[in-house]
Amino acid sequence: MATVIRLTRMGRKKKPFYRIVVTDSRKRRDGGWIESIGFYNPLAETAQVKFDNDRLSYWKSVGAKMSERVEKLTSK
Repeated sequence: MATVIRLTRMGRKKKPFYRIVVTDSRKRRDGGWIESIGFYNPLAETAQVKFDNDRLSYWKSVGAKMSERVEKLTSK
């Protein structure tokens, strides 16, 4: 199974809120996921990004690929 670390959209219309999740690469953006490891809130005063660094490094070590956006958010 090819796993990927990407954003899944939550929140309501015009008020996006994203979770950073680990999922099967063949699933849809908002389909089921294996594990939620953080969140990203772009509408806060300063954009909030919070994630579990230990779980992120674990998933990368077992071969999960990161999406471009998640890679940018977690490298800050």
